[in-house]
Amino acid sequence: MKPIAENRRAQFDYEILEKYEVGIALSGQEVKSAKNGRFNLAGSYAIPKNGELWLLNSDIPAYQPKNAPADYDPRRSRKLLLHKNEIKTLVGRLRQKSLSLVPLNAYLKNGFIKLELGLGKSRKKSDKRELLKKRTAEREMRRFE
Repeated sequence: MKPIAENRRAQFDYEILEKYEVGIALSGQEVKSAKNGRFNLAGSYAIPKNGELWLLNSDIPAYQPKNAPADYDPRRSRKLLLHKNEIKTLVGRLRQKSLSLVPLNAYLKNGFIKLELGLGKSRKKSDKRELLKKRTAEREMRRFE
């Protein structure tokens, strides 16, 4: 597994309950660009639409901007590849509770680009502050050991 991109902000903004490995449908130049590490997951999320999962707001710039098609959109919606029963269970969980699907990281696995999706609950501002205080306290304890 070769890491391509990581969404560190998602770990801070969401309390991740479950993780799923999904494929992603990309065009040829998007694959080349992603393998070069030009894949940004910040601010992206997944939603169900017409019985499929779609990744929104992920940014994959063109591999060669001068040779890119005129209508190329680096922030277009991209289809996520899962089995139908997995999609149904995820959609059920999303509707049942106030949960979100956020991409945690992208990596290469046997030549295919995979995403790790996290099913998470949004953290409140007070929870984020508490988490930061806890991390700084742990850091201080490790420093004095």
